[in-house]
Amino acid sequence: MNERGPAPIERAAVVIPARDEEQALPACLASVATAVEVARLPTTVLVVLDRCLDGSARIASRAGVEVLATSYGSAGAARAAGIATVLVSLRGAGHAPHTTWVACTDADSVVPATWLTTQLDLANEGADCVVGTVEPVGVPVRTAQEWRRRHHLAEGHPHVHGANLGIRASTYLDVGGFAPLPLHEDAELVARIRAAGHRCVATDRARVATSGRLTSRVTGGFATYLAELAATSHEASAS
Repeated sequence: MNERGPAPIERAAVVIPARDEEQALPACLASVATAVEVARLPTTVLVVLDRCLDGSARIASRAGVEVLATSYGSAGAARAAGIATVLVSLRGAGHAPHTTWVACTDADSVVPATWLTTQLDLANEGADCVVGTVEPVGVPVRTAQEWRRRHHLAEGHPHVHGANLGIRASTYLDVGGFAPLPLHEDAELVARIRAAGHRCVATDRARVATSGRLTSRVTGGFATYLAELAATSHEASAS
């Protein structure tokens, strides 16, 4: 932010990594389309198909979004490649990084209609990074209760989720972007953004619904964590 206040956001991009998400991707893209329509800002939507072997490419094409095929097998690398692609394109069209906003979600998630609008409003108020909340859906009642017990779903929360994250492009570039990590690339990036002195706002104003599946493609990922919660809640109920 300069002395005159933050530069207003003029263009946005939504980047969504996907690996074999043909079941969840239609709902994700429909929700993002609604959020873009509500925001009323020119927005590029890009799905990064990372090692996809299913029909995700066909679904993305039918939805009319841009597609990038990669073979990293890494959420961090896929996000980084997607963002690099859209930023090169936008800069080539004359859009400056400090007036460009990058929103991130996951292919197994559904964003609320106000998701992008919330991020843009906070950006125009001075946020360089917006860290949102998520809530798993389709999990057993006791697992959901355990999730809520462990998570502070409120303003100023301490959590970081790649399924609900937004960053001013100039800030993203300043700190070097997503690292090519298979896990926790989101938390690692936000830690660098905060360490560099950029303003991060943690909010629960636009909570994202994300898959409550318990089988993870990567050991230690979100599904692994939910499986551990499910085991904990089962043990508690059995005692």
